[in-house]
Amino acid sequence: MLYSEIINISKLIGMIVKIAYNEKGYEMKTILVVEDDFEIASLIKEYLERNGYRAIWSSTGFEALEDIELYEIDLVVLDIMMADLDGFGFLERLRLSKNTPVIIVSARITIEDKVRGFELGADDYITKPFSLVELKTRIAYHLRRGNPNDEKTDADHLCFEGGLEYFPMIKKFTLKGERLNLTSKEIDIIDLMIKNEGRVLSKKEIYETVWAEQDMEGNNTITVHIKSIREKLKEDLKEPKYIETVWGKGYRFIGVKQYEN
Repeated sequence: MLYSEIINISKLIGMIVKIAYNEKGYEMKTILVVEDDFEIASLIKEYLERNGYRAIWSSTGFEALEDIELYEIDLVVLDIMMADLDGFGFLERLRLSKNTPVIIVSARITIEDKVRGFELGADDYITKPFSLVELKTRIAYHLRRGNPNDEKTDADHLCFEGGLEYFPMIKKFTLKGERLNLTSKEIDIIDLMIKNEGRVLSKKEIYETVWAEQDMEGNNTITVHIKSIREKLKEDLKEPKYIETVWGKGYRFIGVKQYEN
């Protein structure tokens, strides 16, 4: 039997399993593992399944793009170095239409690679070799942040001058009625700033609060995320409406609240 036929049969079985679980009322989160190394992919997939997740394996970037449309994916574990379409290319295409949380797991450990991953919309970055326990913990953390596709009430929200609205219960931001394509980390950063409106937050404070880990010297992660957020908010850097840079200190939220429901 051809390798491609085995993969297709595996996916068909996966779809049947999904239906069975749904009929029994199970609520299993589905994780897409994008990894071209069979042994690493099997290790991650089996570990996640033992811990109550449903895991789907894609061996290439293009295959992962197909699986994203085929399955209801709650989170992606993404390798970078793949032959046809690498992890960066997959992530760039994914972010054109979806906010699905993405955790990069890669042997590429340079600051440049990490910055590029975050710039393209990754929510987290783990370097190989890695701990399966740590990976599971980070997956659980990002899933707790809430899936932007979840159907929940959006009755309670904040409105700011300039057309920005925030729905905290479902972690959703809109600008002039259009939903903003923010990553979960970007949402967490703005949420933190809104909760501390008017107060200057240092890059270190933002990083250690949102990422729940110690900041390191030379870490450019917050600068990259703030730049991305400002672009999506269509901010005028000379006259910002929402995020102000306090040179040498950090950032603060300056949005003028119109009303709160």
